[in-house]
Parts: sequence; C-alpha cells; structure tokens
Amino acid sequence: MSDHTTKQGTYVEERFERDTRYLSARITADGREGWPVEDGRYRLVVSRACPWANRAIIVRRLLGLEDALSMGVAGPTHDADSWTFDLDPGGVDPVLGIPRLKDAFEAAVPGYERGITVPAMVDIPSGAVVTNDFGRITLDLSTEWRAFHRPGAPVLYPEHLRDEIDEVADLVYHDVNNGVYRAGFAGTQASYEEAYEQLFARLDWLTERLATQRYLVGDTITEADVRLFTTLVRFDAVYHGHFKCNRAKLSEMPVLWDYARDLFQTPGFGDTIDFDHIKRHYYEVHLDINPTGIVPSGPDPTNWADPHDRAALGGSPFGDGTPPAPPPVDEQVPLAHNPALALLG
Repeated sequence: MSDHTTKQGTYVEERFERDTRYLSARITADGREGWPVEDGRYRLVVSRACPWANRAIIVRRLLGLEDALSMGVAGPTHDADSWTFDLDPGGVDPVLGIPRLKDAFEAAVPGYERGITVPAMVDIPSGAVVTNDFGRITLDLSTEWRAFHRPGAPVLYPEHLRDEIDEVADLVYHDVNNGVYRAGFAGTQASYEEAYEQLFARLDWLTERLATQRYLVGDTITEADVRLFTTLVRFDAVYHGHFKCNRAKLSEMPVLWDYARDLFQTPGFGDTIDFDHIKRHYYEVHLDINPTGIVPSGPDPTNWADPHDRAALGGSPFGDGTPPAPPPVDEQVPLAHNPALALLG
C-alpha cells in the first residue's frame, strides 16, 4: 500500500504502476478554471509521513504562504479507506470539520472511488477537494500564488531554467521518487531487480551531477531539489530496508549524503521532517511488507546535523532572497521526532 493513497496503483506484468488519475483542477491567479487564488480560502491537507505531501509543506514554508494558505495535518497512519485527522482534538480537522479526508473528496465527487491522497488542496467554503495533483500543486504555489509570497522568497521555478528543471525532475520521479516504490511493491523478483537497478543507476547519475555543483539546476535551490530531497531524507530510515533498496545507505554515498544534509540544514527543509511519523507510517501501514507492524528503533537521525562542505561548490540556497522565518509554533515538528533539529539550534 502506497504511503499517499489507499488505492496505490495497479500491477502491469507484476510491475507496480502508480495511479496518477488525480483531481487536476488548478487554483490560479486569474481564476481561469473557476478556482481563483484567494487569501484564506483553501486548506492544504498533508501528512508529514508522505514524501509527495512533504514537497508541498517545504514549498509553502520557503515561499512564506502560512498566513494565506492554512495547513491540516493528517496522522501518520490510515486505514484502507482514508487518511484521518487523529492528531486533532476529537479526531476532527478544526477548519474543515471532518474526521476523514475522504469526506472532502466525496464533497467534490460523490462516490469517489480512486485513491484518497495527500497533498490535497481543499476549498474551505464548499469542503471539497480542488486538486490532489501533487506535481502541479507545488509549481502553482510558486507561479500562481506570487501575490502572497513573503518578501525575500526564493524563485523555485525560474522561467529560464524550467525546461532543465522539468527534465531532471522527470528522471528523478521515474527512477528515484517512484523508483523506490517500484522496488518495494514489486510483484516478482525480476520486476524488483529492474526497479533496483534503475534506482541505483540514477543515484549514480545524480552523484556525478552533484559532485561539481551544489544544487541540481542552477546555483540556488529549485523545485528539482525539493523533489529529490523528500526521497533522500527517507532513504535510510525506510527505503533501504523496508523497500529493499539496499545496495548502499544514503549515509554511505558521500556526495548525495553531503547534498542531502546541506538541504536538511537549510531552513524550510529539515524543520519539516518528522522521522517518527515517517517510520510509523511505512512500517505500520504496509503490513503486506512488514506483517508484524514492528517499527525499527533506528537509525539514529542526529547525523543529519553533521557538517558538510557543500558551500565550497559555490551558489547559495536562496540567491538574492532570504531564509524563511521559523515555522509557526503549532506547525513545529516535536524535537523528539527529529532530534537533529536541536543540534542545529
């Protein structure tokens, strides 16, 4: 079972194929699809466990959209039917007034039968999901929500680099972001080995690319870095063992390990990571892979605070911009769930 859907996909010749039939209406500055960007109108529903939702959490933080776009956080585990708001008092989202994200999908499409996924953008007045297209959500936060970006917000999807960002992001999605799932949910030895080889071939390619440049595209953080980071930060805690992606740990791949720690230590990245939620989700929900539901105690996450030398490659995370402010108190990850944050100060 995928971490962001209760109906994760299908198997084609025993190969896992992700279901990408999302609700795909766009929220735009001019409202051309009927959903205009408006201050306070929408709620971003996420789970900190999910890498696809983690992208939206990071982008919202970097751009400073907290005041304009509220965020609801589902619990790290779910049943076969829906993500639930069990972290909130009474198990009900305090803004949407619903206990299950499925309620918002069915408000949009009665009898909705596809995956109940995060991230999801919900129209608060109607209580209906507008879109759960995770790839488009973050791009639109960068391009359509500019009126609400904070002063000094980074440009995560600059026009002159979009073709290269899209090209790199597509390769990373197929072989790495989704590649770990294709390995973990493989239906045969052959399909597992195919996904495994593609994953590590792409990680080798990324190692070569990042050996001489600090960021994936250009000399500042972009959408491409956000998309890669959310898989890398889960690699040793989950994918290496749980999904059998075990040629090497991330911490045993020096270039990628330094790159990932550089991003983790950049405000807006590591402060969104909840290792407790991540591990509980994968190990407790994927009972077909982990029948006992036992959650491993390791690895020790404090090494994410270890120094790196990536700044020697040049560039700067925010370019001419500035780091985001610390997250609001009610959105901070408990230090017990990410003890590296205490070491970073």
